[in-house]
Amino acid sequence: MKVLLVYPEFPDTFWSFKHALKFIRKKSSTPPLGLLTIGALLPSEWEKRLIDLNVRPLTNKHLDWADMVFISGMTIQRDPAKRVISRCKGAGIPVVAGGPLFTIEYDQFDEVDHLILNEAEITLPEFLNDLDQGKPQRIYTTDDYPNLSRTPPPLWSLLNLNHYDTMPLQFSRGCPFNCDFCNVTALLGHRPRTKKAEQILVELDGLYKRGWRSSVFFVDDNFIGNKRYLKEELLPALARWRKGKIGFSFHTEASINLADDDELIQLMVKAGFNKVFIGIETPSKASLEECNKSQNVNRNLVQDVKHLQRSGLEVQGGFIVGFDSDNQSIFQRQVDFIQISGIVTAMVGLLQAPPGTKLYDRLKKENRLSGDMSGDNVDGSTNIIPLMGIDKLRQGYRHLMEQIYTPSQFYQRVKTFLQEYHPPKIKAPLNWQRIMAFFRSIYHLGIVNQERRHYWDLLFWTLRERPALFSTAVTMAIYGYHFNKICELHIF
Repeated sequence: MKVLLVYPEFPDTFWSFKHALKFIRKKSSTPPLGLLTIGALLPSEWEKRLIDLNVRPLTNKHLDWADMVFISGMTIQRDPAKRVISRCKGAGIPVVAGGPLFTIEYDQFDEVDHLILNEAEITLPEFLNDLDQGKPQRIYTTDDYPNLSRTPPPLWSLLNLNHYDTMPLQFSRGCPFNCDFCNVTALLGHRPRTKKAEQILVELDGLYKRGWRSSVFFVDDNFIGNKRYLKEELLPALARWRKGKIGFSFHTEASINLADDDELIQLMVKAGFNKVFIGIETPSKASLEECNKSQNVNRNLVQDVKHLQRSGLEVQGGFIVGFDSDNQSIFQRQVDFIQISGIVTAMVGLLQAPPGTKLYDRLKKENRLSGDMSGDNVDGSTNIIPLMGIDKLRQGYRHLMEQIYTPSQFYQRVKTFLQEYHPPKIKAPLNWQRIMAFFRSIYHLGIVNQERRHYWDLLFWTLRERPALFSTAVTMAIYGYHFNKICELHIF
């Protein structure tokens, strides 16, 4: 059997970092971890090729070679996925689909021959068994959650690592919290399930042997869901593994209660973590209570962020406007919070209601749903009918984004962050692409771009005040260039 593993194109979004990647001559931020894992779950005797459309096109030659196409994706890839499926069907190739997009919206993909829903460790073997007997079904689904000790290492051999900026790993699935707008628990459950530390080290060894010497993203929806295992097993193992190795740094996603646990923070930093994404959502207590974001209530969120920054973890933040409790003051409150906290990478979106969530069910009963959600956090769209009115919401959102990503505000926020940040010491190899990225930034941001005054002011300020963070300042300036391009595309 010859199988193409196809990953649809990722639109130009906040998290694509498309415009920033040009500075380091990379084609995509991360490869598709799900398909790499599916490749490892398929029979070893099958021939497999990965076609990541963010890196290279799907050609007729590829389709002529293939006996079957496996496709995966997320909600934001809905339209590109449909185009790929139609093309494959036009070529007469059976299509097998799975992953979050198809698990949530399986009824929208009539052209797919076989839907492998939920977690593939359970449903894929059932499909393969039926396929071997010549009687494959169309839909495979389950209410069970697999033990992740059954999950094999990703099939790194399918990749050209040079195309990517970051490699993904997954340690856990599931989240103990119950935010009503989040579909993570609907897909993966409340009880965090983890891989063994030994499994993670095997995956890292696989990357290291293939020459990877850069950042690794633990794609867990809440990395600290099982704190005890982190403290006793994984983080000490990661720290030991990194000794004598150059170039590896880690980042992940976690809940804000990480700030309450200094032991855990110190272990993460010692293990090589230097960045964490946190769903801040809103400074409004009423809105946090409304969406059941209990872990964010009754705490000083700004001080929590600064504590993490001072401890060596850059905080990237997710923010939402459009809760029923929000009024017109929320937009400026969000601006003030983001600026004061020094969260440089601040993703602010309109509230959306994913199918399968409590929010979706509530709004459906209230007849307040409007079409499908886009899956894009910052395109200014929503599938809900907000109480404040859609025009007021979009007008306030535009004001908010103009404030935080106008050059003067953005570069000031970078300075605020750099004043607090004390990064861990991570040995990095000489990287000519990143050296060249600095010179490209001089041309694009320091000469051509209208924000050049702010760019030079930041660089000279950093050399004077925080010289050890000069490369971080350059990186942040490049991020700002990307974020501004996204705002121009969707908002400004």
